[in-house]
Amino acid sequence: MALTALAVYLVSLALAFGVRTWVQWRRTGDTGFRGGGLRPGSVQWWARLLFIAALVAVAAGPVAELAGLAAVPALDVPVVRVSGLILALLGTAAVLAAQASMGASWRIGVDESERTDLVTTGAFAMVRNPIFTAMMITAAGLAAMVPNVVSLAALALTVVSIEVQVRAVEEPYLLRVHGEAYARYAARVGRFLPGLGRLRRSGAPAGR
Repeated sequence: MALTALAVYLVSLALAFGVRTWVQWRRTGDTGFRGGGLRPGSVQWWARLLFIAALVAVAAGPVAELAGLAAVPALDVPVVRVSGLILALLGTAAVLAAQASMGASWRIGVDESERTDLVTTGAFAMVRNPIFTAMMITAAGLAAMVPNVVSLAALALTVVSIEVQVRAVEEPYLLRVHGEAYARYAARVGRFLPGLGRLRRSGAPAGR
């Protein structure tokens, strides 16, 4: 299933980043890409580096299996691999749906000088970061499709990179830009899962 996993991943990347960027540009004249020229060593620079490393690592899992790396025996069963394919496809579809629900506010990265609308409807009414939630689901599905140590490490790196991006870059930015409106929203809506990771009005986590 390594070739299928690699194909699913490459298609998901093309849709989520390539096609979505093109659609955004066609509709608004803006690609939505932010964060060019980041200062080396800054929080956003490290978050971007971790995320890129995670993207490469996820692709390395299927490649490693094609090169002969054995799967973890306990996970090397058809039900796990097939379930992984279903998860990866559902995750990809969820990424695209969540991106579409952002409309003109969709961005890759953060521009500290920019103020976009605070999106709280659609998927964003259930969780604050549905795109990242869907990306983690996709990564989990791909890891299940090719359950070797490289894929599992890539899944862990994906989760860590997303946590850093959200907690250290995006949430502080949204609090600075939207202030009380974001604080109220974050106090009632979970970070990645409904009800979990809500922020207290002081900014301290109300749940994991």
